[in-house]
Amino acid sequence: MKVLVINAGSSSVKYQLYQMPEADVLAKGAVERIGDKESRLSQTVGGQTHDIEKTVANHEQAMDLILAMLVDPEYGVLKDVSEIASVGHRVVHGGEEFSGSVLIDEAVIASVEKFADLAPLHNPPNLTGIRASQQGLPHAKQVACFDTAFHTTIPEVAYLYALPYELYEKYRVRRYGFHGISHRYVARRAADLMGKDKDSVNIITCHLGNGCSITAVKDGNSVDTSMGLTPLEGVVMGTRTGDFDSAILFYLADKGYSIEELNTLCNKKSGLLGISGQSNDMRNLTELAAGGDERAQLAIDIFAYRVKKYIGTYTAVLGTVDAVVFTGGIGENAVDLRAMICSDQPQIGIEIDADKNAAASGKESQISTTSSRVKVFVIPTDEEAAIAKDTYELAK
Repeated sequence: MKVLVINAGSSSVKYQLYQMPEADVLAKGAVERIGDKESRLSQTVGGQTHDIEKTVANHEQAMDLILAMLVDPEYGVLKDVSEIASVGHRVVHGGEEFSGSVLIDEAVIASVEKFADLAPLHNPPNLTGIRASQQGLPHAKQVACFDTAFHTTIPEVAYLYALPYELYEKYRVRRYGFHGISHRYVARRAADLMGKDKDSVNIITCHLGNGCSITAVKDGNSVDTSMGLTPLEGVVMGTRTGDFDSAILFYLADKGYSIEELNTLCNKKSGLLGISGQSNDMRNLTELAAGGDERAQLAIDIFAYRVKKYIGTYTAVLGTVDAVVFTGGIGENAVDLRAMICSDQPQIGIEIDADKNAAASGKESQISTTSSRVKVFVIPTDEEAAIAKDTYELAK
């Protein structure tokens, strides 16, 4: 079965075409800058990349261009789009209604629309991608894979905030968590690497990129996660604050800041960018710190400290920990940062091998020492493969 995986953003559509159940990637690409005059499609097949610059006004046109490229006689891999049997869509927010991936019908679409106010930057474009795919591939089964679904096993004690309970009853204000597709994928992959059943392991998964979240996985299920009602809560991120005293917002409001300014400050001007004053990219900050930039080093130190603190917190939540997993752009590639996070943690049972850690940049590896009580892994995340697998299982 050929499965197309779609990740629709506000101005982009990323895609991968799989042959299932082998999970072979036949083609992958992205349409970027949708709505601009200088839109661009880039598609890779068999290690060869082909680029097209063409005005793409909306997601429907983006989907048309993607399908045209997939059947292109020179650059494509299909004879006809009818070969695509199913389409898997990444959907960020599924609220409390979806504990797994589902076949899309009008009721599912209505739910995605309903939760758009909880994920206004994500659910609307996700929904647009679904509609465009339904139009371009009316014969294919459509599947929604929710970032929040993996976290629906979190208990009340962890997902409720100490706010008036009626706010939960009326507005469903609670912790939802995100990056669930990634956390589920790397947790199950870590179980495989340890030769254990996915439902019999306790793992702390650290998804560290421009957006960061950490999840406590007990007996294969998410029981706590650092992101909350929105992706703002948790560890320090590229431009987001992570945890901070919310009364700071009231203080700044008294100083004249508007709600819009505070929203922008917390989500787009804080985190690594806010502390360093220069960049939200860990690679840039590492170079600046190596050159003596004290604020760049401070941003790195705060980031590592917050991640280490969450690992300690979730160790207490889990009781026993079989493994810690690093994934995401930073987690997979920042060698020195992993060393900082894992240093001085004998009480938890984490010891990493410096040589293994240095050799593990960007590739699947166990970086803990043979004597480490807790295994430590670097596992590149593959959300698209997880979506393709769910889509295949549901569609078949």
